[in-house]
Amino acid sequence: MYDHRKLGRDLGLFDTDPLIGAGLPYWLPDGAIVRQSLEDYIRVVERRAGYQHVYSPVLGKRELYEISGHLAHYADDMYPPMDIGDEQVVLRPSLCPHHALMYRSRSHSYRELPLRMAELGVMYRSELSGVLGGLTRVRCIHLNDAHIFCTLDQVADEAAAALALIAAAYRDMGIADARYRLSLPGAGSKYVAAPEMWLRATEILRQVLDRAEVPYDAVEGEAAFYGPKIDIQVTDHAGRESTLSTVQVDFHQPERFGLHYVGADGDRHRPVMVHRSIIGSVERAVAHLIEQHGGAFPAWLAPVQVVVLPVSEAQDSAAAALRDDCLRADLRVRVVSDGSLAARVRETRLAPYQFILGAQEAAAGEVSIRLRDGRRLPALRAVDAVARVAAQVKARDTRLWSD
Repeated sequence: MYDHRKLGRDLGLFDTDPLIGAGLPYWLPDGAIVRQSLEDYIRVVERRAGYQHVYSPVLGKRELYEISGHLAHYADDMYPPMDIGDEQVVLRPSLCPHHALMYRSRSHSYRELPLRMAELGVMYRSELSGVLGGLTRVRCIHLNDAHIFCTLDQVADEAAAALALIAAAYRDMGIADARYRLSLPGAGSKYVAAPEMWLRATEILRQVLDRAEVPYDAVEGEAAFYGPKIDIQVTDHAGRESTLSTVQVDFHQPERFGLHYVGADGDRHRPVMVHRSIIGSVERAVAHLIEQHGGAFPAWLAPVQVVVLPVSEAQDSAAAALRDDCLRADLRVRVVSDGSLAARVRETRLAPYQFILGAQEAAAGEVSIRLRDGRRLPALRAVDAVARVAAQVKARDTRLWSD
């Protein structure tokens, strides 16, 4: 496995600067493409699964986090409140309080539930400098977050559906080494004191895991302060384990914020909140993808999907036309013409597809294709080659070429 901190910088994906600060990486153009591809992907997946996308502020008044319980149970991981006039505001450590208020801002009937609210939002964690590193542990986090407000009898199905979305996303990203953990509370004041609530939520998540027929470990002391979680764990190049995705059942915050819906009986009832993140933080997801794939991302994620290599200057105009065909097919393409062909093949070896144009191919309107894994394919008509690659990318097929 590769170290994403070194490889990510070598490949020009991200970097840091002391004047910006530790744990605050910036994204360079190729890294921004990977990140944006993930973000676009997850928005489509969520929209198809019935989620509604929202935006919410990165700040909230101190009182918001007193109500949610973050200041009582999570203050060590938060930045201190800032005085603005006669108010105190906080950089949010999570998105759930904002989403609870958005739910509360409108009345809801049982017919509307489950209501699935998603956001690719920013949050801040006051991480100590000693634990910061690359993209894995950062202070400014872009989280693929969502909250499902549902009835009690809908909770298990919603949590199971979220787990299935995670599994599908891992297949599309080429992640095969994840393991499942049921994260339970430990001793101490870190956790909300509500034994019956914990038992009920834990039993629901156990049923979800058993239904999915995935092996898992139950670990105490890893729950959120308000409820148990299913955590999907990945391992980095040094064998350190971290959480990438999560599904949580929360009875606590709906009560704290006084959330309700009108049931079929005409009475007010308390919804349950399911927290879930399919790819977790974008930063940690990209870090893991860099390490697992060594920078050789699946074609749909690759910063450059097609490299066009003209053999000589005589093919430059044909290469430019082929580049334009790729752009019209919504492929990320680059023409590389400086240096020997052998050197250019080596320098661009991480691109999934190399289109090689010699005099014979240019004259025939064809292209020779070299795949990243070293396979060389018979010459194809250029238009067919572009269409074939575009289809592979659109399908998010982790294979480079399907027969």
